[in-house]
Amino acid sequence: MSSHLINRHINAYIFDYGGTLDTGGHHWGKVLWHAWQQAGISVSEARFREAYIYAERTLTRERIVLSSFTFRQTLETKLRIELEYVGLPGYLPTLLDVVYKQAERHTEHSREVLQLLAERCPLALVSNFYGNIHTVLNEFGFDGLFQHVIESAVVGVRKPDPQIFLMGVEALQMRPDEVAVVGDSLTKDIIPAHQAGCQTVWLRGEQWDDTAVDETLPDRIITNLTELL
Repeated sequence: MSSHLINRHINAYIFDYGGTLDTGGHHWGKVLWHAWQQAGISVSEARFREAYIYAERTLTRERIVLSSFTFRQTLETKLRIELEYVGLPGYLPTLLDVVYKQAERHTEHSREVLQLLAERCPLALVSNFYGNIHTVLNEFGFDGLFQHVIESAVVGVRKPDPQIFLMGVEALQMRPDEVAVVGDSLTKDIIPAHQAGCQTVWLRGEQWDDTAVDETLPDRIITNLTELL
């Protein structure tokens, strides 16, 4: 489904990674919360959110994740911090296996779509990540699909700063209005990409909270990447 279709021609795509290519548009916080529920972990959602935010800030502030870390190692590190925060580290093996298998399914689907899309036009990746995005891309078979990869931990600019999207546009050697940005977050992807002058495609999944959003902000709304084809 879409709000209003893009009328301008698209010569290239810029994709977000986390929450877009590895969860099908669902916020990672919600993905993990559902996994905690299924595992029978007896904490409130408010307490889980505290743990989730604490882990995210810890991984962003401290260089715990090495450039050689696979996604499985990154996920294990994140889950360990969260579970230790609530005093329940024993759930780590179960949670890790369940969530990693989910990510494998989502990335397989995303890879199939991007392989077809890459035959039509160049693709770039712009991601807030921990410095190991290339390792993760190789892990899930995305290597070779993106002509350019812009990672926040490497370039020193993080979303929602529009400059990080302009870096992707400049790497593609195109005008912003020729490029469509695809992401799951209105605040971190769609709004700053629009400010950068790009076209925007919101991959809408389950959001972090139930706050009402302005669905006229993106140029197009999709619920599955196959709609790009």
